[in-house]
Amino acid sequence: MFDLTFTVDAQDTTTPLTLAIDQMVIAGWTGRDPVARDKHIKELQEMGIAPPASTPIYYRGAARRLTQEDSIECTGGDSSGEVEFVLVGWQGRIFVGCGSDHTDRKVEAYSVTVSKQMCDKPIASTLWELEDVIGHWDQMILRSYATIKGERVLYQEGTLDAMLPVNDLIARGFEGGKFPDGCAMFGGTFAAKGGIRPAERFDFELEDPVLKRTIRHGYDVLTLPVRG
Repeated sequence: MFDLTFTVDAQDTTTPLTLAIDQMVIAGWTGRDPVARDKHIKELQEMGIAPPASTPIYYRGAARRLTQEDSIECTGGDSSGEVEFVLVGWQGRIFVGCGSDHTDRKVEAYSVTVSKQMCDKPIASTLWELEDVIGHWDQMILRSYATIKGERVLYQEGTLDAMLPVNDLIARGFEGGKFPDGCAMFGGTFAAKGGIRPAERFDFELEDPVLKRTIRHGYDVLTLPVRG
């Protein structure tokens, strides 16, 4: 267990909140549309990554891989980010944030579970109350930008109506359909425009077009050499 400090944005007020996180879950293949979901599966199969055992699937990762820093270090040049909404449980309440499931694609080719342990998982420092956005959940937008060889390009974009409804995602993944305190869960992603590829910087955001606000974060990817 370790602590992360967030700012809870409740529209007219902001409140600092330090949360004890003791588990991280990464939900995969959470698409509501089977065509879009299968496109992402095919995208990974083309890289030699086996299809999932079930859809959705809930991988476990080390909670201490979560980071709010503005850079991460990765071994070799085979990793890349994926924008996702993040649910965080605290004292019976659920908050919504935004993160990047940064993954080593070379490792992912032989074990998705192992790959989830290989890279830090950046997460923005702002959270919203789930109850404030659940009424217009499907309208919210996930978006990411990748800086590749000095050029910043739109990498992913989509609305949450393409994902399983959040209550359905919780019900399928947790006993009794109750989201646990101290849990941070990544909720799935969209296919990359132009295909999955590494970048020297990754910026991501969750936009709420109804309440006119956006959660943003970005990080540099520092590549460590592979010596054998």
